[in-house]
Amino acid sequence: MAGLLLLVLAATLTARTNLATQGLTSGFDFLWKSTGWEMNFSLLPTTTADPYWWYLLMGLMNTLFMGTLGLAGASVLGLVVGLMRSGRNPAARLLGTIYIEIFRNLPLILQLFFWYAMANALPAPRASIAFGGALINARGLYLPGLMVGPGTVALAVLSGLVGLGLAIWVLTARRFNRVEPRGQRRVALLAVLAGLIGAGVFVVLGHDPADAWVTLPALQGLKIDGGFRIQPEFYALAIAITTYGAAYVGEIVRGGFKSVGRGQMEAAAALGLSSWHIFTRVRLPLAFRAMLPILINQYVWLIKATTLGIAVGFSDFFMVIASSINHSGQTFEFIGILMAGFLLINFSLAAVLNRLNRAIALKGHQTTGSA
Repeated sequence: MAGLLLLVLAATLTARTNLATQGLTSGFDFLWKSTGWEMNFSLLPTTTADPYWWYLLMGLMNTLFMGTLGLAGASVLGLVVGLMRSGRNPAARLLGTIYIEIFRNLPLILQLFFWYAMANALPAPRASIAFGGALINARGLYLPGLMVGPGTVALAVLSGLVGLGLAIWVLTARRFNRVEPRGQRRVALLAVLAGLIGAGVFVVLGHDPADAWVTLPALQGLKIDGGFRIQPEFYALAIAITTYGAAYVGEIVRGGFKSVGRGQMEAAAALGLSSWHIFTRVRLPLAFRAMLPILINQYVWLIKATTLGIAVGFSDFFMVIASSINHSGQTFEFIGILMAGFLLINFSLAAVLNRLNRAIALKGHQTTGSA
């Protein structure tokens, strides 16, 4: 142990000497220096004069945003695929099997390159494909947008997420375990409504009454004016994570439904419950208890998979760190920040889901023997 500590100390002193020889200093004072380079995607405005700490925060927000979209999309699509795989319809089971066998056995980076190539193969802006007030071309997807600032939209999204998180906390809090389910749902609904009202307040305050509420994308010369642009790098990565993660989530969902005994559903049917009530009140809750421990590991892995965005130029936390190292030379400090950031994200996600897992777990009955 002492030899290992001496080796680490010698390596640290050698690295510090080499950095000093090259004119590089250790420490975190560089976080307040301007970056001098631009981010191609950020939820809040960024300029080349912004300091490194602001870019790191924006990269972390991009990773969280992409992770949230990827996990939500993989969960919804995986649930559908899992229901198809565990259903009685042979055609649905075949389609679910084909989907899982294709997307689960192709590497994620290969799927990312495929969707990015498909995005770049779209027509030029002059030949944009229009659908439902939106436009799509090789430069990105243009959607109708609100006439509010990006900062207001980000605060509105944050407010909605806080409301959703509060609802989850309420449903998993111990002091609500003895409250009837109807009362729990009412409290959770109030928490979500509070978040939505807060989001609406942010949007209203950030809107100019003299302007229209919605702006539509329209072709103006060689560019698209109006609306909200989603870059190809963003939606290619979101689609890749969603489709790849849904293949694994679908198998987890199928296994969860298979773990529910037939006798429990027959007992529910004998009580006179309808097929829908049997599914929502008996089969799905019991299956979810079996799914959640495996889903936690899958969700943590999908969060880490967002780092593949650097392959197509998406400005996530990992790409911001890599670019910052190239421009500043503070390798050890940025590597430490990168590890701390992902540890914080993954530990927080695992802690929330583990709390939910403990809240819905079947409690064992304790018995005491007589002396």
